Amino acid sequence: MSATTRRDRRPAEGSPVARVCVDVPLPHLDRPFDYLVPETLDVDARPGVRVKVRFAGQLVDGWLLERAAESDHPKLAYLEKVVSPVPVLSPEVARLARAVADRYAGSLADVLRLAVPPRHARAEKSATAADTPAEGAEPVEPAVDPRGWRDYPAGPALLRALADGRAPRAVWSALPGEDWAERYADAVAATVAGGRGAVVVVADGRDLDRLDAALTAVLGAGRHACLTAAAGPSRRYRAFLAARRGEVPVVVGTRAAMFAPVERLGLVAVWDDGDDLHSEPRAPYPHAREVLLTRAQLAGAAALVGGFARTAEGQLLVETGWAREVVADRATVRARMPAMAPTGDDPQLARDPGAASARLPSLAWTTARDALRADLPVLVQVPRRGYLPSVACADCRAPARCPHCAGPLGLPSAQGTPACRWCGRVAAAYACPECGGRRLRASVTGARRTAEEMGRAFPGVPVRTSGREEVLATVPGGAGLVIATPGAEPVAEGGYGAVLLLDSWALLTRADLRAGEEALRRWLTAAALARPGAAGGRVVVVADGALAPVQALLRWDAAWFAARELAERRELGFPPAVRMASVTGAAEAVADLLAGAGLPDDAEILGPVPADDGRERMLVRVPRARAADLAGALHAAAGQRSARKAADPVRLQVDPLSLF
Repeated sequence: MSATTRRDRRPAEGSPVARVCVDVPLPHLDRPFDYLVPETLDVDARPGVRVKVRFAGQLVDGWLLERAAESDHPKLAYLEKVVSPVPVLSPEVARLARAVADRYAGSLADVLRLAVPPRHARAEKSATAADTPAEGAEPVEPAVDPRGWRDYPAGPALLRALADGRAPRAVWSALPGEDWAERYADAVAATVAGGRGAVVVVADGRDLDRLDAALTAVLGAGRHACLTAAAGPSRRYRAFLAARRGEVPVVVGTRAAMFAPVERLGLVAVWDDGDDLHSEPRAPYPHAREVLLTRAQLAGAAALVGGFARTAEGQLLVETGWAREVVADRATVRARMPAMAPTGDDPQLARDPGAASARLPSLAWTTARDALRADLPVLVQVPRRGYLPSVACADCRAPARCPHCAGPLGLPSAQGTPACRWCGRVAAAYACPECGGRRLRASVTGARRTAEEMGRAFPGVPVRTSGREEVLATVPGGAGLVIATPGAEPVAEGGYGAVLLLDSWALLTRADLRAGEEALRRWLTAAALARPGAAGGRVVVVADGALAPVQALLRWDAAWFAARELAERRELGFPPAVRMASVTGAAEAVADLLAGAGLPDDAEILGPVPADDGRERMLVRVPRARAADLAGALHAAAGQRSARKAADPVRLQVDPLSLF
């Protein structure tokens, strides 16, 4: 546009001021900026559209948040361009994005980059058959049928509440062998029958495929959209626009779907919220569960958090009364679960003294043999490669923790002195609180050559692997061995005759706050694929049956373990009982940020401890009631550093998935 044309521009009538979120990733610029709307752009410059504006002498992208009649600033620049007249940012998602930014000490622009996918002009201009039901295909009128929800005393009431337009909040513990995708499809159908929309988030593409098929069977073709980054820019943007235009009432997907713009939102749901794939790796690092729960609160929508396991965060929702648990009675659980057995309990050790240290004890071997003889498949779960060794007591294998802050101990070398990976204190006189032992050892790492070992143990039996290179969705129901890493277990036709959970110490002794919770989640997910005990299904876990996660597995009682885990974290001051933030960067930069942060008076600083690439990490802990104060203080301190153009970056994470 020429200078003469710029001088001739006149502001639009009515509401000439546009408040714009400028796409500049600097904390001190995290606020709307006012621009004048030229009359030539008056029609297209609607709230929610993408725009181009002049900012610090450069042409940058932005989102138009609202129009106003006047501004507090006497002299304003004009909007340069409306990129597209499509209002991609809905008011509901804009409010949610601001709340998420505040919760995670981030900037609105960072959250909007996650919420709104990049524009794809060709997809925007074209109306394809994929966006609408196929010609002649009649949408199925959803029916409120409890079906499998009848196995849970509160299940039918949950569906009735959804169909009636109410906003129930539930934490659901799925039964062994449950077709969770069908249950979620039932909940979505009840919501749609009540005239509202739904957003469902799952961890990965395999889960999304199952849910996609279940929703198509219940709702019919074209009634929902699948939103995932793996679909590619064009397909993802088409799915996003279908939801934004109100063409579909339901959006399902991976974490990319947590901000999906669904009209008249009535239900948000997340499956298997303990999976680390729900944690966004880009700033401000939100977790899909927390985003959806915030969304339910702001929109007055129902919330459903489900899984075979239960996280401490899910248990906190139940204990605080924010949500009700939906569980089956114990008689139903016992009828549905496979027969369970550990290899490290006293009777088994009496029969097989080597069971405590053997990778494949005799009980696991005979269980697999019996299932194969019955022409049933056998699943063998082995930990994923690449786990960092953690330190444990050499005598009883209890994880070694700091006596000061309960953080994990680490050994810098084979002959080094143990030191805390959280607070950095040296524990030269460490003694195991469980057995009094003073020797430490590195815990077991991932399995080696498992497929070859099992193939030699059972010659002539087909062996399939499912893991990083190739993930199988299903396997046939005949005799065969399936070696899978956690999260890659395929579904067997008719269910597995045996499930073997090997190398349990690699999961239980990881240097991670969530080690026990994560081990149980992975075990339950695998065990849920087995047949019921009455139909010959058996699960063998190579672990001591006295350990709490193993006890929860043997009884199929994830709620008991979650309550125990939450109580322990309250006592030790760990999330989610408290709010914790990590500050990572060069030592001088971390010290600079914390020195300028007006932290709450009751904030507790732990560290420093070493981080990757020569950086260090500090942890800041506050009571949950001071969560907003902590996030605000850290964001303000980051803004001060960016305003004075501090050179070294600092990474802020509120409630990081891993604390070390």
